Amino acid sequence: MSLFSPLTLRDVTLPNRVGISPMCMYASRDGLVADFHVAHLGRFALGGAGLVIAEATAVHPHGRISPFDTGLWSDEQIPGWRRVTALVAASGSVPGVQLGHAGRRAAVREPWRAGAPLDDEDASAGFGPWPLVAPSALSAGPGHAVPAALTTAQIARSVQDWHDAAARAVAAGFRFVELHGAHGYLLHSFLSPVSNRRTDHYGGSPENRLRYPLEVVAAVRDAIGGGVPLSFRISSVDGAEGGLGIDETVEVARRLATAGVDVIDTSSGGITTDRTVDTRIRRGFAFHADFSRRIRDEVGVRTATVGLVVDPEQAARLIHDGDSDLVLLGRQALDDPNWPHHARIALGDDTHESWDVRFGSALGPRARTLARLAAAGETPLSRFER
Repeated sequence: MSLFSPLTLRDVTLPNRVGISPMCMYASRDGLVADFHVAHLGRFALGGAGLVIAEATAVHPHGRISPFDTGLWSDEQIPGWRRVTALVAASGSVPGVQLGHAGRRAAVREPWRAGAPLDDEDASAGFGPWPLVAPSALSAGPGHAVPAALTTAQIARSVQDWHDAAARAVAAGFRFVELHGAHGYLLHSFLSPVSNRRTDHYGGSPENRLRYPLEVVAAVRDAIGGGVPLSFRISSVDGAEGGLGIDETVEVARRLATAGVDVIDTSSGGITTDRTVDTRIRRGFAFHADFSRRIRDEVGVRTATVGLVVDPEQAARLIHDGDSDLVLLGRQALDDPNWPHHARIALGDDTHESWDVRFGSALGPRARTLARLAAAGETPLSRFER
């Protein structure tokens, strides 16, 4: 098993084990795809990634993290996404989407505006805020509104929202669906005892806290059918006192896999807005790989790891050594959209055959010319040194 070996998940085969992690881009209005999204996601497919997962896409307008998130709560949003999936597929990659509901962490500004809760200034510009919902009426942190605790009837309607958004995802051409169950968003907030203080059958015991996520998994699996892979991004540890640890997360992963989840995408943190909590989670290179390895070994489910995967040899070892079945790149891919192609070269394949032929046919001869010049002792500055 190597970084560039195929990975078959149900009826879908990824051409390699490099994926693009979902990254919010704050470029949408009313949840609609813009030209930006087509170019942004298309370049990763042209860059050689086997899987391109679109950003957290809201299943309900109140589930948006910010006013500028993409959505799949309406049929009107399907045609824009078809532009994206058509380009990604035509470029040799598998188009995926991450479906999400931000729960009590919704209705905030973009990160470059500190991710602060929307206020009257935003409202006057037509950008929210909107009502927040959660398992319990507990704020995500100082300055954040107290959400309404979902009723049993509202939970049932929410499950239907996930189902309908997943059906739209398949209609839009996505061949891989991920559920965002991490970072303090709605699914995660039901799982974690930090945010779920319910006393009914959706709270209390681990079994009860898992009930809503499992209902969502069942509804989404029904919507996408048996052939489309389903992934679940999970916060492997909360990092907060009284929160989820890896032992409980392994058991959650086991239940998710039994329910029809094919990939556990391992992340961490985010259950509160308190950044001192997240700093308790050490952030080094590939800092989620220990979690993905343990879940993979103990549950027997495919896993993905994300977080400071930056080097080709590092990524190749993560796959070869069994730490993960997929490596997902986020900011590294923003910095170098052609990272998968460059990784092939770094790992010994300099044929440029993985590139789109319109690029590879030009870059192969260029590489040979550069090699000849280097062998002759020529550098880009040689002419200035004569």
